[in-house]
Amino acid sequence: MKLLALPAVLAVLLALPHPAAARDNSTRPNIILCMTDDQGWGDTSYNGLRKIQTPNLDAMAAAGLRFDRFYAAHPSCSPTRASVMTGRNPNRCGVFWPGMALRPQEVTIAQVVKQAGYGTAHFGKWHLSGGAPGKGRPLPANDPLHPGHFGFDYWFTVSNWFDTDWTFSRMGELVKVPGDGSDAIVAEALTYIEKQTKEARPFLAVVWFGSPHVPLAPTPEDLKAAGGSKYYGEMLGVDRSMGTLRAGLRKLGIADNTMLWFNSDNGAWMDDKDEPDAYGSNTVLRGHKGELWEGGIRVPGIIEWPARIKKPFATSVPACTSDIYPTVVEILKIDAPNKTMPLDGVSLVSLIDGQMTQRPKPIGFWHHGDKTLEEGPVAWNDNQYKLHKRGPDQYELYDLVADLSEKHDLAAKLPEVVARMKVGMEAWQASVRQSIKGEDYPEKKVLGEEK
Repeated sequence: MKLLALPAVLAVLLALPHPAAARDNSTRPNIILCMTDDQGWGDTSYNGLRKIQTPNLDAMAAAGLRFDRFYAAHPSCSPTRASVMTGRNPNRCGVFWPGMALRPQEVTIAQVVKQAGYGTAHFGKWHLSGGAPGKGRPLPANDPLHPGHFGFDYWFTVSNWFDTDWTFSRMGELVKVPGDGSDAIVAEALTYIEKQTKEARPFLAVVWFGSPHVPLAPTPEDLKAAGGSKYYGEMLGVDRSMGTLRAGLRKLGIADNTMLWFNSDNGAWMDDKDEPDAYGSNTVLRGHKGELWEGGIRVPGIIEWPARIKKPFATSVPACTSDIYPTVVEILKIDAPNKTMPLDGVSLVSLIDGQMTQRPKPIGFWHHGDKTLEEGPVAWNDNQYKLHKRGPDQYELYDLVADLSEKHDLAAKLPEVVARMKVGMEAWQASVRQSIKGEDYPEKKVLGEEK
Protein backbone atom coordinates (compact mmCIF):
# COMPACT_ATOMS: atom_id res chain seq x y z
CA MET A 1 0.00 0.00 0.00
CA LYS A 2 1.37 3.39 -1.00
CA LEU A 3 0.96 6.56 1.05
CA LEU A 4 0.59 9.77 -0.93
CA ALA A 5 1.54 13.20 0.34
CA LEU A 6 -1.49 15.13 -0.87
CA PRO A 7 -0.20 18.71 -0.50
CA ALA A 8 2.93 17.83 -2.48
CA VAL A 9 0.82 16.34 -5.27
CA LEU A 10 -1.33 19.46 -5.50
CA ALA A 11 1.72 21.71 -5.49
CA VAL A 12 3.11 19.92 -8.53
CA LEU A 13 -0.18 19.94 -10.36
CA LEU A 14 -0.79 23.62 -9.87
CA ALA A 15 2.58 24.64 -11.22
CA LEU A 16 3.17 26.61 -14.42
CA PRO A 17 0.88 26.10 -17.43
CA HIS A 18 1.70 22.98 -19.35
CA PRO A 19 3.34 23.46 -22.78
CA ALA A 20 1.05 20.88 -24.37
CA ALA A 21 -1.93 23.14 -23.72
CA ALA A 22 -1.40 24.90 -27.03
CA ARG A 23 -2.23 21.64 -28.82
CA ASP A 24 -5.78 21.66 -27.43
CA ASN A 25 -8.25 20.83 -30.22
CA SER A 26 -11.18 23.21 -29.80
CA THR A 27 -13.51 20.93 -31.77
CA ARG A 28 -13.10 18.13 -29.24
CA PRO A 29 -13.81 19.44 -25.74
CA ASN A 30 -12.61 17.68 -22.64
CA ILE A 31 -15.50 16.52 -20.47
CA ILE A 32 -15.54 16.36 -16.67
CA LEU A 33 -18.65 15.12 -14.87
CA CYS A 34 -18.68 15.92 -11.14
CA MET A 35 -21.37 14.72 -8.78
CA THR A 36 -21.82 15.09 -5.04
CA ASP A 37 -23.52 12.59 -2.74
CA ASP A 38 -26.71 13.80 -0.97
CA GLN A 39 -26.13 17.53 -1.48
CA GLY A 40 -29.42 19.40 -1.09
CA TRP A 41 -30.86 22.06 -3.36
CA GLY A 42 -30.11 24.74 -0.80
CA ASP A 43 -26.51 23.72 -0.15
CA THR A 44 -24.79 26.35 -2.28
CA SER A 45 -24.41 30.02 -1.53
CA TYR A 46 -25.96 30.96 -4.88
CA ASN A 47 -29.12 29.11 -3.78
CA GLY A 48 -29.24 30.92 -0.46
CA LEU A 49 -26.89 28.97 1.83
CA ARG A 50 -25.66 31.13 4.71
CA LYS A 51 -24.06 28.71 7.18
CA ILE A 52 -20.96 28.55 5.00
CA GLN A 53 -19.90 30.05 1.70
CA THR A 54 -19.29 28.00 -1.45
CA PRO A 55 -17.21 30.49 -3.47
CA ASN A 56 -15.96 28.01 -6.06
CA LEU A 57 -19.39 26.62 -6.90
CA ASP A 58 -20.69 30.18 -6.94
CA ALA A 59 -17.94 31.15 -9.38
CA MET A 60 -18.85 28.22 -11.62
CA ALA A 61 -22.51 29.22 -11.59
CA ALA A 62 -21.63 32.84 -12.35
CA ALA A 63 -19.35 31.88 -15.24
CA GLY A 64 -21.46 29.26 -16.98
CA LEU A 65 -24.95 27.81 -17.30
CA ARG A 66 -26.84 27.55 -14.00
CA PHE A 67 -29.84 25.24 -13.91
CA ASP A 68 -32.67 26.37 -11.68
CA ARG A 69 -34.58 23.15 -12.41
CA PHE A 70 -32.01 20.39 -12.58
CA TYR A 71 -33.13 16.90 -11.57
CA ALA A 72 -31.53 13.68 -10.45
CA ALA A 73 -33.20 10.82 -12.32
CA HIS A 74 -33.94 9.13 -8.99
CA PRO A 75 -34.06 10.25 -5.34
CA SER A 76 -31.13 7.96 -4.42
CA CYS A 77 -27.54 7.33 -5.41
CA SER A 78 -26.93 4.20 -7.50
CA PRO A 79 -29.95 4.73 -9.75
CA THR A 80 -28.96 8.32 -10.53
CA ARG A 81 -25.43 7.15 -11.37
CA ALA A 82 -26.89 4.62 -13.79
CA SER A 83 -28.78 7.43 -15.54
CA VAL A 84 -25.56 9.41 -16.02
CA MET A 85 -23.81 6.37 -17.47
CA THR A 86 -26.57 5.44 -19.92
CA GLY A 87 -28.91 8.36 -20.60
CA ARG A 88 -31.74 6.10 -19.50
CA ASN A 89 -34.06 5.95 -16.55
CA PRO A 90 -32.30 3.69 -14.01
CA ASN A 91 -35.21 1.26 -13.85
CA ARG A 92 -34.51 0.36 -17.49
CA CYS A 93 -30.99 -0.64 -16.44
CA GLY A 94 -32.10 -2.82 -13.53
CA VAL A 95 -30.81 -0.32 -10.95
CA PHE A 96 -33.96 0.10 -8.88
CA TRP A 97 -32.32 0.84 -5.54
CA PRO A 98 -29.00 1.93 -3.98
CA GLY A 99 -26.31 -0.72 -4.24
CA MET A 100 -27.77 -2.51 -7.26
CA ALA A 101 -25.41 -3.32 -10.12
CA LEU A 102 -25.52 -1.80 -13.58
CA ARG A 103 -26.27 -4.46 -16.20
CA PRO A 104 -23.22 -5.23 -18.35
CA GLN A 105 -25.50 -5.15 -21.41
CA GLU A 106 -25.96 -1.41 -21.02
CA VAL A 107 -23.80 0.86 -23.19
CA THR A 108 -22.17 3.61 -21.14
CA ILE A 109 -21.01 7.12 -21.89
CA ALA A 110 -17.41 5.99 -21.37
CA GLN A 111 -17.73 3.25 -23.99
CA VAL A 112 -19.27 5.67 -26.46
CA VAL A 113 -16.72 8.49 -26.15
CA LYS A 114 -13.89 5.99 -26.60
CA GLN A 115 -15.19 5.61 -30.15
CA ALA A 116 -14.19 9.26 -30.63
CA GLY A 117 -10.67 8.61 -29.35
CA TYR A 118 -11.20 9.94 -25.84
CA GLY A 119 -9.34 8.82 -22.75
CA THR A 120 -11.75 7.76 -20.00
CA ALA A 121 -11.32 7.73 -16.23
CA HIS A 122 -13.43 7.38 -13.10
CA PHE A 123 -12.57 8.81 -9.68
CA GLY A 124 -14.31 8.32 -6.33
CA LYS A 125 -17.63 6.67 -5.58
CA TRP A 126 -18.77 4.03 -8.09
CA HIS A 127 -21.74 2.26 -6.44
CA LEU A 128 -22.73 0.40 -9.60
CA SER A 129 -21.07 -2.94 -8.93
CA GLY A 130 -23.56 -4.32 -6.41
CA GLY A 131 -22.36 -6.00 -3.24
CA ALA A 132 -22.93 -5.38 0.44
CA PRO A 133 -24.03 -1.92 1.61
CA GLY A 134 -21.94 0.31 3.82
CA LYS A 135 -18.76 2.32 3.50
CA GLY A 136 -16.80 2.42 0.30
CA ARG A 137 -14.38 -0.44 -0.19
CA PRO A 138 -11.55 -0.48 -2.71
CA LEU A 139 -12.66 -2.52 -5.72
CA PRO A 140 -10.30 -5.37 -6.57
CA ALA A 141 -8.94 -5.86 -10.07
CA ASN A 142 -10.98 -9.05 -10.40
CA ASP A 143 -14.30 -7.38 -9.58
CA PRO A 144 -16.48 -8.23 -12.61
CA LEU A 145 -18.30 -4.89 -12.43
CA HIS A 146 -15.58 -2.34 -11.70
CA PRO A 147 -15.45 0.79 -13.88
CA GLY A 148 -12.93 -0.80 -16.25
CA HIS A 149 -15.62 -3.20 -17.45
CA PHE A 150 -17.84 -0.25 -18.40
CA GLY A 151 -15.41 1.63 -20.62
CA PHE A 152 -13.04 3.39 -18.23
CA ASP A 153 -9.36 3.08 -19.12
CA TYR A 154 -8.31 4.31 -15.68
CA TRP A 155 -10.07 4.19 -12.33
CA PHE A 156 -9.35 5.34 -8.80
CA THR A 157 -12.40 4.04 -7.08
CA VAL A 158 -14.25 2.79 -4.02
CA SER A 159 -17.57 0.98 -3.95
CA ASN A 160 -19.58 3.57 -2.01
CA TRP A 161 -19.15 6.68 0.16
CA PHE A 162 -15.82 7.77 1.64
CA ASP A 163 -14.56 10.46 4.01
CA THR A 164 -11.11 11.34 5.37
CA ASP A 165 -7.91 9.23 5.35
CA TRP A 166 -9.39 6.72 2.90
CA THR A 167 -8.00 3.75 0.99
CA PHE A 168 -8.87 3.77 -2.72
CA SER A 169 -8.30 1.27 -5.49
CA ARG A 170 -6.11 2.47 -8.33
CA MET A 171 -6.81 -0.14 -10.98
CA GLY A 172 -6.87 -2.77 -8.22
CA GLU A 173 -3.85 -1.42 -6.29
CA LEU A 174 -4.59 -0.21 -2.75
CA VAL A 175 -3.65 3.44 -2.18
CA LYS A 176 -4.26 5.14 1.17
CA VAL A 177 -4.57 8.92 0.96
CA PRO A 178 -4.43 11.09 4.11
CA GLY A 179 -6.73 14.05 4.48
CA ASP A 180 -10.05 14.94 2.94
CA GLY A 181 -11.45 12.44 0.44
CA SER A 182 -12.70 15.15 -1.92
CA ASP A 183 -9.19 16.59 -2.14
CA ALA A 184 -7.87 13.07 -2.75
CA ILE A 185 -9.96 12.23 -5.80
CA VAL A 186 -9.43 15.66 -7.38
CA ALA A 187 -5.66 15.36 -6.93
CA GLU A 188 -5.75 11.97 -8.64
CA ALA A 189 -7.99 13.33 -11.40
CA LEU A 190 -5.58 16.20 -12.06
CA THR A 191 -2.67 13.79 -12.32
CA TYR A 192 -4.62 11.90 -14.98
CA ILE A 193 -5.70 15.11 -16.73
CA GLU A 194 -2.13 16.37 -16.88
CA LYS A 195 -1.04 13.14 -18.55
CA GLN A 196 -3.82 13.39 -21.14
CA THR A 197 -2.88 17.01 -21.78
CA LYS A 198 0.76 16.07 -22.38
CA GLU A 199 -0.42 13.55 -24.95
CA ALA A 200 -2.83 16.07 -26.50
CA ARG A 201 -5.65 13.58 -26.02
CA PRO A 202 -9.17 14.71 -25.12
CA PHE A 203 -10.67 12.96 -22.12
CA LEU A 204 -13.77 12.11 -20.14
CA ALA A 205 -13.18 12.28 -16.38
CA VAL A 206 -16.01 11.23 -14.06
CA VAL A 207 -15.40 12.63 -10.56
CA TRP A 208 -17.95 11.34 -8.05
CA PHE A 209 -17.58 12.66 -4.51
CA GLY A 210 -18.42 10.72 -1.37
CA SER A 211 -19.56 13.88 0.44
CA PRO A 212 -21.71 15.09 2.10
CA HIS A 213 -23.14 11.58 2.61
CA VAL A 214 -23.48 10.28 6.18
CA PRO A 215 -21.66 9.35 8.35
CA LEU A 216 -20.17 12.81 8.37
CA ALA A 217 -16.43 13.02 9.04
CA PRO A 218 -14.88 16.27 7.80
CA THR A 219 -11.31 17.21 8.61
CA PRO A 220 -10.88 19.06 11.93
CA GLU A 221 -10.02 22.24 10.01
CA ASP A 222 -13.18 22.06 7.90
CA LEU A 223 -15.30 21.24 10.94
CA LYS A 224 -14.02 24.35 12.70
CA ALA A 225 -14.48 26.53 9.62
CA ALA A 226 -18.09 25.29 9.34
CA GLY A 227 -18.86 26.36 12.91
CA GLY A 228 -19.08 22.80 14.18
CA SER A 229 -21.42 21.52 11.45
CA LYS A 230 -20.15 18.17 10.18
CA TYR A 231 -22.34 18.33 7.09
CA TYR A 232 -21.15 21.75 6.02
CA GLY A 233 -17.60 20.83 6.97
CA GLU A 234 -17.81 18.18 4.26
CA MET A 235 -19.34 20.70 1.87
CA LEU A 236 -16.36 23.00 2.47
CA GLY A 237 -14.13 20.16 1.31
CA VAL A 238 -16.22 19.67 -1.83
CA ASP A 239 -16.16 23.36 -2.66
CA ARG A 240 -12.42 23.64 -2.07
CA SER A 241 -11.70 20.63 -4.26
CA MET A 242 -13.85 22.06 -7.06
CA GLY A 243 -11.75 25.22 -6.80
CA THR A 244 -8.60 23.10 -7.02
CA LEU A 245 -9.96 21.36 -10.10
CA ARG A 246 -10.87 24.61 -11.85
CA ALA A 247 -7.50 26.15 -10.99
CA GLY A 248 -5.73 23.04 -12.26
CA LEU A 249 -7.52 23.25 -15.60
CA ARG A 250 -6.47 26.88 -15.96
CA LYS A 251 -2.85 26.07 -15.10
CA LEU A 252 -2.84 23.36 -17.74
CA GLY A 253 -4.31 25.79 -20.25
CA ILE A 254 -7.35 23.63 -21.02
CA ALA A 255 -10.10 25.29 -18.97
CA ASP A 256 -11.55 27.15 -21.95
CA ASN A 257 -12.40 24.02 -23.91
CA THR A 258 -13.37 21.77 -21.02
CA MET A 259 -17.05 21.14 -20.35
CA LEU A 260 -17.18 20.94 -16.55
CA TRP A 261 -20.49 19.61 -15.28
CA PHE A 262 -21.52 19.67 -11.61
CA ASN A 263 -24.63 18.31 -9.88
CA SER A 264 -25.82 16.25 -6.92
CA ASP A 265 -27.21 12.70 -7.09
CA ASN A 266 -30.36 13.47 -5.07
CA GLY A 267 -31.68 15.95 -2.53
CA ALA A 268 -30.61 16.24 1.09
CA TRP A 269 -31.58 13.03 2.86
CA MET A 270 -33.21 14.57 5.92
CA ASP A 271 -34.51 18.03 6.79
CA ASP A 272 -34.67 19.69 10.18
CA LYS A 273 -34.09 16.52 12.21
CA ASP A 274 -31.86 16.56 15.30
CA GLU A 275 -31.07 20.21 14.55
CA PRO A 276 -31.92 22.48 11.60
CA ASP A 277 -29.85 21.65 8.50
CA ALA A 278 -27.87 18.93 10.27
CA TYR A 279 -28.00 16.92 7.05
CA GLY A 280 -28.32 19.71 4.52
CA SER A 281 -31.18 21.77 3.24
CA ASN A 282 -33.68 21.61 0.40
CA THR A 283 -34.90 25.11 1.37
CA VAL A 284 -38.56 25.60 0.40
CA LEU A 285 -38.74 22.38 -1.61
CA ARG A 286 -41.05 19.73 -0.23
CA GLY A 287 -39.58 16.39 0.83
CA HIS A 288 -36.09 14.91 0.88
CA LYS A 289 -33.91 12.08 -0.38
CA GLY A 290 -35.95 8.96 -1.03
CA GLU A 291 -39.06 10.85 -2.14
CA LEU A 292 -40.36 12.14 -5.48
CA TRP A 293 -41.26 15.52 -4.07
CA GLU A 294 -39.01 18.24 -5.45
CA GLY A 295 -36.79 18.09 -2.37
CA GLY A 296 -35.79 14.55 -3.24
CA ILE A 297 -35.00 15.06 -6.93
CA ARG A 298 -34.30 18.75 -7.68
CA VAL A 299 -30.58 19.37 -7.15
CA PRO A 300 -27.88 21.97 -7.86
CA GLY A 301 -26.71 21.82 -11.48
CA ILE A 302 -24.05 23.80 -13.38
CA ILE A 303 -22.17 23.58 -16.68
CA GLU A 304 -19.05 25.68 -17.14
CA TRP A 305 -17.57 25.70 -20.64
CA PRO A 306 -16.05 29.07 -21.61
CA ALA A 307 -15.43 28.17 -25.25
CA ARG A 308 -19.12 27.40 -25.82
CA ILE A 309 -20.91 29.28 -23.03
CA LYS A 310 -19.42 32.72 -23.65
CA LYS A 311 -22.21 34.63 -21.91
CA PRO A 312 -23.23 33.19 -18.53
CA PHE A 313 -26.94 32.64 -17.91
CA ALA A 314 -29.44 30.79 -15.75
CA THR A 315 -32.25 28.65 -17.11
CA SER A 316 -35.58 27.42 -15.79
CA VAL A 317 -35.86 24.75 -18.50
CA PRO A 318 -36.07 21.38 -16.74
CA ALA A 319 -32.99 19.18 -17.23
CA CYS A 320 -31.93 15.83 -15.81
CA THR A 321 -28.96 13.58 -15.18
CA SER A 322 -30.23 11.37 -18.02
CA ASP A 323 -29.55 14.29 -20.38
CA ILE A 324 -25.79 14.12 -19.88
CA TYR A 325 -25.26 11.11 -22.16
CA PRO A 326 -27.22 12.39 -25.20
CA THR A 327 -25.73 15.87 -24.79
CA VAL A 328 -22.18 14.52 -24.94
CA VAL A 329 -23.03 12.29 -27.90
CA GLU A 330 -24.34 15.26 -29.88
CA ILE A 331 -21.44 17.52 -28.94
CA LEU A 332 -18.92 14.94 -30.13
CA LYS A 333 -21.06 13.98 -33.15
CA ILE A 334 -20.72 10.32 -32.28
CA ASP A 335 -22.63 7.72 -34.28
CA ALA A 336 -22.88 4.94 -31.73
CA PRO A 337 -24.42 1.95 -33.53
CA ASN A 338 -24.34 -0.11 -30.35
CA LYS A 339 -26.22 2.36 -28.14
CA THR A 340 -29.03 0.96 -26.04
CA MET A 341 -32.42 2.47 -26.80
CA PRO A 342 -34.72 4.02 -25.84
CA LEU A 343 -33.04 6.96 -24.13
CA ASP A 344 -34.99 8.99 -21.58
CA GLY A 345 -32.64 11.97 -21.67
CA VAL A 346 -32.54 14.66 -24.33
CA SER A 347 -29.60 16.57 -25.74
CA LEU A 348 -29.13 19.94 -24.11
CA VAL A 349 -26.88 21.34 -26.85
CA SER A 350 -29.50 23.84 -28.00
CA LEU A 351 -30.03 24.88 -24.36
CA ILE A 352 -26.28 25.36 -23.91
CA ASP A 353 -26.38 27.55 -27.02
CA GLY A 354 -29.27 29.58 -25.58
CA GLN A 355 -31.87 28.36 -28.08
CA MET A 356 -34.05 26.01 -26.01
CA THR A 357 -36.95 27.65 -24.19
CA GLN A 358 -38.89 24.51 -23.23
CA ARG A 359 -38.00 20.89 -22.64
CA PRO A 360 -39.11 18.80 -25.65
CA LYS A 361 -40.48 15.94 -23.53
CA PRO A 362 -41.34 15.29 -19.86
CA ILE A 363 -39.06 13.63 -17.32
CA GLY A 364 -40.33 10.42 -15.75
CA PHE A 365 -39.46 9.25 -12.23
CA TRP A 366 -40.35 5.87 -10.71
CA HIS A 367 -39.37 4.92 -7.14
CA HIS A 368 -39.59 2.06 -4.64
CA GLY A 369 -39.66 -0.44 -7.44
CA ASP A 370 -38.45 -3.96 -8.03
CA LYS A 371 -38.41 -6.03 -11.19
CA THR A 372 -42.19 -5.72 -11.57
CA LEU A 373 -42.42 -2.02 -10.62
CA GLU A 374 -46.09 -2.54 -9.86
CA GLU A 375 -45.77 -0.54 -6.66
CA GLY A 376 -44.19 2.76 -5.79
CA PRO A 377 -44.77 6.41 -6.56
CA VAL A 378 -44.36 7.84 -10.06
CA ALA A 379 -43.85 11.45 -11.14
CA TRP A 380 -44.18 12.94 -14.60
CA ASN A 381 -42.55 16.38 -14.79
CA ASP A 382 -43.44 18.60 -17.71
CA ASN A 383 -42.33 22.17 -18.25
CA GLN A 384 -45.06 23.59 -16.01
CA TYR A 385 -46.86 20.74 -14.33
CA LYS A 386 -45.94 17.71 -12.29
CA LEU A 387 -48.28 14.75 -12.10
CA HIS A 388 -47.51 12.75 -8.96
CA LYS A 389 -48.97 9.25 -8.74
CA ARG A 390 -48.78 8.38 -5.05
CA GLY A 391 -50.70 5.11 -5.17
CA PRO A 392 -53.23 3.18 -7.26
CA ASP A 393 -55.63 5.74 -8.76
CA GLN A 394 -54.21 8.41 -6.46
CA TYR A 395 -53.00 11.35 -8.53
CA GLU A 396 -51.94 14.84 -7.49
CA LEU A 397 -51.09 17.71 -9.83
CA TYR A 398 -48.80 20.63 -9.05
CA ASP A 399 -47.88 23.76 -10.97
CA LEU A 400 -44.12 23.88 -10.39
CA VAL A 401 -43.84 27.36 -11.84
CA ALA A 402 -46.37 28.95 -9.49
CA ASP A 403 -46.10 26.52 -6.58
CA LEU A 404 -42.45 25.64 -5.97
CA SER A 405 -43.22 24.04 -2.60
CA GLU A 406 -45.95 21.73 -3.98
CA LYS A 407 -48.56 22.91 -1.50
CA HIS A 408 -51.60 23.11 -3.78
CA ASP A 409 -52.96 19.98 -5.46
CA LEU A 410 -54.70 21.08 -8.67
CA ALA A 411 -55.92 17.65 -9.81
CA ALA A 412 -59.58 18.38 -9.08
CA LYS A 413 -59.41 21.81 -10.75
CA LEU A 414 -57.54 20.73 -13.88
CA PRO A 415 -58.82 17.24 -14.79
CA GLU A 416 -57.97 17.75 -18.45
CA VAL A 417 -54.30 18.32 -17.58
CA VAL A 418 -54.31 15.21 -15.38
CA ALA A 419 -55.88 13.14 -18.17
CA ARG A 420 -53.35 14.36 -20.75
CA MET A 421 -50.37 13.74 -18.51
CA LYS A 422 -51.63 10.30 -17.43
CA VAL A 423 -51.54 9.18 -21.05
CA GLY A 424 -47.88 10.13 -21.34
CA MET A 425 -46.99 8.66 -17.96
CA GLU A 426 -48.65 5.32 -18.65
CA ALA A 427 -47.06 4.99 -22.09
CA TRP A 428 -43.66 5.69 -20.55
CA GLN A 429 -44.23 3.13 -17.78
CA ALA A 430 -45.16 0.51 -20.37
CA SER A 431 -41.91 1.23 -22.21
CA VAL A 432 -39.88 0.95 -19.01
CA ARG A 433 -41.47 -2.42 -18.23
CA GLN A 434 -40.29 -3.69 -21.61
CA SER A 435 -36.77 -2.50 -20.81
CA ILE A 436 -36.81 -4.25 -17.45
CA LYS A 437 -37.52 -7.53 -19.25
CA GLY A 438 -34.49 -6.99 -21.48
CA GLU A 439 -36.38 -6.14 -24.67
CA ASP A 440 -33.91 -3.33 -25.47
CA TYR A 441 -30.91 -5.63 -25.75
CA PRO A 442 -29.87 -7.61 -28.84
CA GLU A 443 -30.46 -10.81 -26.86
CA LYS A 444 -34.02 -9.68 -26.03
CA LYS A 445 -33.46 -10.77 -22.45
CA VAL A 446 -31.40 -9.90 -19.38
CA LEU A 447 -28.34 -12.10 -19.37
CA GLY A 448 -27.66 -13.78 -16.06
CA GLU A 449 -31.30 -13.69 -15.00
CA GLU A 450 -32.47 -16.68 -17.00
CA LYS A 451 -34.75 -18.98 -15.11
